[in-house]
Amino acid sequence: MISLSPEQEMLVSSLEDLAEREFTDKAFEWDGPPWDNVELLAEQGFLGINIDEDYGGGGMTEFDAVLTIEAVGRVCPDTAEFLYNQQMVAPRAIEMFGTEAAKEQYLPPVTAGEDAIAIAISEPEAGSDVGSMNTHIEDDDGTLVLNGEKIWVSHVEQSGAAVVWTKFPEGLGSVIVEFDWDGVSVDQHYTNMAGQHQTHFRMNDVTVPEKNVLTRGKDGFKQQLEALNWERLGSATVANAWARCALDKAIEYAGTREQFDQPIEEFQGIEWMLAEMTKELEASRALTHRAAVRAHDRGEAPDRLDSSLAKLYASQMVEEVTSNSLQVHGANGYQQGHPLEYLYRLARGRRLAAGTDEIQKNQIAAVIKRDGLPDLV
Repeated sequence: MISLSPEQEMLVSSLEDLAEREFTDKAFEWDGPPWDNVELLAEQGFLGINIDEDYGGGGMTEFDAVLTIEAVGRVCPDTAEFLYNQQMVAPRAIEMFGTEAAKEQYLPPVTAGEDAIAIAISEPEAGSDVGSMNTHIEDDDGTLVLNGEKIWVSHVEQSGAAVVWTKFPEGLGSVIVEFDWDGVSVDQHYTNMAGQHQTHFRMNDVTVPEKNVLTRGKDGFKQQLEALNWERLGSATVANAWARCALDKAIEYAGTREQFDQPIEEFQGIEWMLAEMTKELEASRALTHRAAVRAHDRGEAPDRLDSSLAKLYASQMVEEVTSNSLQVHGANGYQQGHPLEYLYRLARGRRLAAGTDEIQKNQIAAVIKRDGLPDLV
């Protein structure tokens, strides 16, 4: 595991203490984003720590952002997911590619815990195949006019805007769209297996100001892929956080639950399960941390191989670890309303969101077929 600096150790310790003290009582009870927790994190300077200080962030590294997600996620999985979305997905794309006017408008409310920004990529007929999307922008005598629809978009009800992937005449790009603009309408809200809302919305002749364009032109697709690598890394991070939460609960339960006149942690079958869960989690964290640190050292986004390896491994790992933790809890963990039941439903989505397992394997294979295996250092 990568060694932490004294400042990073203090960051993790402070966040773990805060989460344990303030987030424990309401963990697993949120219906929607945990705004009370978000506001407290903002007040303490822990929200958007990887966003530039000019926009209210902490000006720290992406690895620091990874550490914050892990620290709070072992207590409250919903808070970890919010941090992931608002530190490593849409707001990150705005900071990477946005105009100065867009950054000044959209980022400070996020870092202050007052607003959120969604990401809108999938369409009814275009999921993993983003090249088949129909959402498009036309240039009408200098006015950008957007038409299309997006589906499976999370956090629309709590977000003022979304980063929307679209086609320009010259190729793929992205823009910032506000949900209260003329021509933007919600078609339907869906409830996924974890009980979270996802939204299908439409854009009909929506005028997009030039300052809200993030990427377009011949380099637009390359820039979009860079943003996806951050999303993949964030997805791996939140999966690691949820798995740590599940493992903590398994260890605690195994130490207190008695059968045959002894705690079940004394049975070798349970010991081996706990050992396997720990092995898988630590391997996943190592891949994720390495990807974040190497990206920082290069001064750029994570590369395709690092991010896809971390995302694929973590997505499969979190499902396995939460399932085994539920197994340790027996019938107790299988009841609706139990933390493990919720974590298991939540974990399953990681193998779909931010790119399916199959897409990650395609990405990994494409790199190693082209370049071979990377150097060990």
